[in-house]
Amino acid sequence: MTEKEKSAKEFERLLIIMDKLRTTCPWDKKQTFESLRKLTIEETYELAEAIYLGNDEKIKKELGDLMLHLVFYARIGSERGSFSILDVLTGINEKLIYRHPHVFGDVKVSGASEVEENWEQLKTKEDNGYKPVLSGVPSSLPAMIKANRIQEKVRGVGFDWEDREQIWDKVIEEITELKKEITGHDKEKIESELGDVMFSLINAARLYEIDPEAALEKTNRKFIKRFNYLEKETVTKGKSLRDMSLDEMNVIWEKAKKED
Repeated sequence: MTEKEKSAKEFERLLIIMDKLRTTCPWDKKQTFESLRKLTIEETYELAEAIYLGNDEKIKKELGDLMLHLVFYARIGSERGSFSILDVLTGINEKLIYRHPHVFGDVKVSGASEVEENWEQLKTKEDNGYKPVLSGVPSSLPAMIKANRIQEKVRGVGFDWEDREQIWDKVIEEITELKKEITGHDKEKIESELGDVMFSLINAARLYEIDPEAALEKTNRKFIKRFNYLEKETVTKGKSLRDMSLDEMNVIWEKAKKED
């Protein structure tokens, strides 16, 4: 039996297990789309954490947990008479073939960027008519991920900077406007301008092929590591952070930076 055949057999086994759970287990029987939603989000973040850590064993485990959720949703959809796992698999297979004419057709592309542009253009032609470019951006996405996705989508239809260096003039412009509003002490306007600054920085990250979410997470972890060092050193000296001056903290902070 080939690897693909074994995989297909195990997938069929998972479907059989889900059928049994759904009809027998009290907990599984009462689950709904709504009750699973928060758990799915949690599992997705756990997968993201495993990927960040580069832990292949944990990635494998979290992928299994997510696979269970996908099958669970399909089972509930089947019970509703809305869709089945067959519909889900058929749908994604047909979409992948349609959106990869350079693989399954005779379209020629020069590289990955052209593939992405074609992908977005093909999406607008689906559903037998015009589809708004930004209609596929989920409203529930975290703001930073949503901003990045918005920018990727509009780039797909040509709405982008001709030269990525131009973004820095925009960043400076937005920072200048933020500083101006800060002097006016209007919190709503400050919030608006701060959002513009963040949006332009996310745009810069995209243009330089940097994942803004990953970049910020690295800074978060770096800060946590340094602050933990500061706290540990302070406690070791029999002191409390609340009793130390900022200058005293900065001395230890600089030591923490060197430890990095």
